[in-house]
Amino acid sequence: MATPLLPAGATTGDSGGELSSGDDSGDMETDPSRTLAELFEKAAVHLQGLVQVASREQLLYLYARYKQVKVGNCNTPKPSFFDFEGKQKWEAWKALGDSSPSQAMQEYIAAVKKLDPGWNPQIPEKKGKEAKSGFGGPVVSSLYHEETIREEDKNIFDYCRENNIDHITKAIKSKNVEVNMKDEENP
Repeated sequence: MATPLLPAGATTGDSGGELSSGDDSGDMETDPSRTLAELFEKAAVHLQGLVQVASREQLLYLYARYKQVKVGNCNTPKPSFFDFEGKQKWEAWKALGDSSPSQAMQEYIAAVKKLDPGWNPQIPEKKGKEAKSGFGGPVVSSLYHEETIREEDKNIFDYCRENNIDHITKAIKSKNVEVNMKDEENP
C-alpha cells in the first residue's frame, strides 16, 4: 500500500534500507518485545488514515523521516524550481543531514502518536471495510442539508442548484424570470 507521503513506487514495506534496531526504542512507551522497526512500520500504515487530518508541515516532517529511514541521507539532486512539492519534500529530507535512522524512526512514531493520541501500536490495524471508517470513527459529511422543496415552489435558482437545464431553459424562454436583474433589485 503506497502512501501519499512517499515517492511513486515506494511502499511502507520496501527494502530500501530495512532496519531492525532491537533495544533502540529509548523512551518509547512500547512493549519491549516489539522492535523499533516494527513500530515504525505500524506507524507508517496507521498514517494512511491520518493524512486528511495532518497539516502540510506535519506531512513534510513525516515524509523526511520516512525517507531517512528507508533510503538514508538525501542522495538525489534538488528538483527544479517549478516542482514546488518535490522541492519542499527534498528540502525537508535534506535538512535531516546525517540524522540516524533510529532517531528518524523515533521521531516518526512520536509524530504519528501526536496526530492520533489514542493510537496503540499493539492493536492490529483494521483491514478492508473496517479500515474505511477513518480517523475517530465513521466519516459522515453533513456540511449542507438539502432542503426538500415542492416542485411548484421551486424557482430558477433551485433548478440551477439541481443542474436541471430543461427547467432553466423553459424559465428563461418564458420571460417570466428577469435574469439580468441585480441581486439588490430582487424583492
